[in-house]
Amino acid sequence: MTLDERKEAGGGEDELFFSMRLLEWYNGQKRDLPWRRSRDPYKIWVSEIMLQQTRVDTVIPYFNRFIERFPTIDALAEAPEEEVLKAWEGLGYYSRARNLQSAAQQVKELYGGKVPDDREAVFGLKGVGPYTAGAILSIAFNRPEPAVDGNVMRVLSRFFLIEDDIAKPKTRIKMEALAKSLIPEGEASSFNQALMEHGALTCTPKSPRCLVCPVMERCAGRLAGVETELPVKTKAKPPRPEERLAALVEGRGEHAGRVLIRQRPTRGLLARMWELPHWPAPGDIGAGSGRPGEAAAMDRLRRSLAEAGVAARPEAYMMAAEHTFSHIHWTLQVYRCREEELPQPMAAEARGLYAAGSGAAAGGDAPGGEPALLLPGAEQPGLFADEGGAEEERPDMRWIGREDMANYAFPNVFLKLLNAYFDGQEAAGRR
Repeated sequence: MTLDERKEAGGGEDELFFSMRLLEWYNGQKRDLPWRRSRDPYKIWVSEIMLQQTRVDTVIPYFNRFIERFPTIDALAEAPEEEVLKAWEGLGYYSRARNLQSAAQQVKELYGGKVPDDREAVFGLKGVGPYTAGAILSIAFNRPEPAVDGNVMRVLSRFFLIEDDIAKPKTRIKMEALAKSLIPEGEASSFNQALMEHGALTCTPKSPRCLVCPVMERCAGRLAGVETELPVKTKAKPPRPEERLAALVEGRGEHAGRVLIRQRPTRGLLARMWELPHWPAPGDIGAGSGRPGEAAAMDRLRRSLAEAGVAARPEAYMMAAEHTFSHIHWTLQVYRCREEELPQPMAAEARGLYAAGSGAAAGGDAPGGEPALLLPGAEQPGLFADEGGAEEERPDMRWIGREDMANYAFPNVFLKLLNAYFDGQEAAGRR
């Protein structure tokens, strides 16, 4: 039964109050956000994908740059993946960017580059789940579809005093049905945005701003004094801690002023992104118990570099850095390493092996990039197998300076490490 039908029947007073008050509040003070200046479904879609796991203030400059670089679905569909990842660099959860581009390719191929307004078609796009589909259909096309995420479930849990565990699928289904019933006729676009806005600005996770809440008078959670205890949610399993040894390899000779980076595999965690070489810190040198013994760590790192075909020697501990995924928490112990010169015949052999294909494909073709100097006969284990990846050929490695960083997409932790290193080098050069 819709709200209008309930009103005629004399029921649903709390629901009607909630919807009308929230809509009135939103229309009076909604934020001016770049994706709200258009009903273009592509822009709304991009914004919703970016806003997953990310704050609005962080997303705004990314959104503006992304739309400037990829103004249409066709532009995104046809762009090299590396450019898409570079535009996404720093936002994290990079599978979002890959799925967005794959879905744009679907739209170009199946729907002539126009986002469909059909529910089943939108649900069929890669990376588009119930929330994103509901957001696109309701905000762009004003279709009465619910868009229920964690913020919305929090708002509904509090106002209607719903104590079901929102981590359970059956609760989401219940919330979606409720949210859909609350949509006033012809107001799906504004109402769903009002729900999102209310959760972001007023009915916040901690310390909800009840005194300025537009629906506080009838909020069952507040009246029962349990607003801060809702929603009920089972705690997720914490990410597994993992200690790793990372090598910041400084070049010498023709590589002077550059550092060595490697590309990750084409599948799996952070696929095809660039990083400093790093490996798990074995338990026998202190992994999981803080910084490992320096001598043992550097010896293990030296052997790992050699097994990867890189002629370099660790020289000193530099710093620690951390990066958290949904299931893993990395602590990176970063060591400054120095490229070693090989005897001339050995160096020539190494370059010959690289040119023959024992190294990465396209080595040295990228702007400013050069292949790593590879050790002839070095053992080549599956370098990423420890992370659940498939056994692959030797990864692509490049020597880069700061000016080359614009050509490669890095996970945020490595972006920060490289910028900190080059900042230090520039500061030292000015002294």
